[in-house]
Amino acid sequence: MTTPQSQFLGTGSFLPERVRTNADLEAMVDTSDTWIRERTGISERRIADESMLASDMAARAAERAMEAAGVTADELDMIVVGTVTGDMQMPATAVFVQQKIGATNCPAFDVSAACAGFIYGVQIADAFIRMGTMKRVLVIGVELLSRVIDWSDRTTCVLFGDGAGAAVLGPSDGERGVLSACIHSDGSLAGSLKIPFGEKVQMIGRDIFKAAVRNLYSASQEAVEKSGLAPSDIDWVVPHQANTRIIDQVVRRAEYPPEKVLSNIATVGNTSSASIPILLDQAVRKGTIKPGDHVLMSALGAGVSWGALVLRY
Repeated sequence: MTTPQSQFLGTGSFLPERVRTNADLEAMVDTSDTWIRERTGISERRIADESMLASDMAARAAERAMEAAGVTADELDMIVVGTVTGDMQMPATAVFVQQKIGATNCPAFDVSAACAGFIYGVQIADAFIRMGTMKRVLVIGVELLSRVIDWSDRTTCVLFGDGAGAAVLGPSDGERGVLSACIHSDGSLAGSLKIPFGEKVQMIGRDIFKAAVRNLYSASQEAVEKSGLAPSDIDWVVPHQANTRIIDQVVRRAEYPPEKVLSNIATVGNTSSASIPILLDQAVRKGTIKPGDHVLMSALGAGVSWGALVLRY
């Protein structure tokens, strides 16, 4: 087994206070609570106030992650933000986060891999830490999807919510750390989930569903195999919260016990790149995920881009 070279030092998350329920959507579009729950598993999602920016949510999550890690802003060597709904087209949302948390003199940049953004960000952070060029890396997933949703399109408006999740990574203590990771993309499906300039989210649901089940399963298997562990060694599965039907099919194919699979989609919805770090932080703070547990994470988003990682938390 490869000795882990980086580990999660602390996690944090932020969710807006405003809740939009399925009942609210029934009044906005031709849908129903039953239809939404049966097809997605979602009952409600969080919606940011109009005054809130993606960098505001990201900074809140980052501050909580840094507090948990015992790391100050001036100790950060790099900031990586996964997002497709940043503050501006340029500069990167990461530089606004850098300013809001008081970090100085560290590179800060965005990664655009949609729902897979946090997985991509962690692999980037892990690579720099393994090379020895960085010691403290802040990785954030944040989305303000409510601003790019067509609230008259019932195929997409029922799915998405706003939020942010973050983690601080640093050199491993030898017991904990990222054991393996893999990332992939298939540009032939780029048109199946997109946000054209000046427009709203557009999705061909059947394409994304098939790609998600197939690729999340294969990436999960790849990451577990590369980690040197057996599937039975995995204590917790932290999947991207896209759709309960996708999660259920992937879990059944991989034969993971349902009680090992964590979920918050019912109350949070699909928060894209923020999905995994929010779920991870909630599980850590509840004491569900404990130091030494083996955790499998996987996500697929627009591109299509996907990936998975295994860590000993």
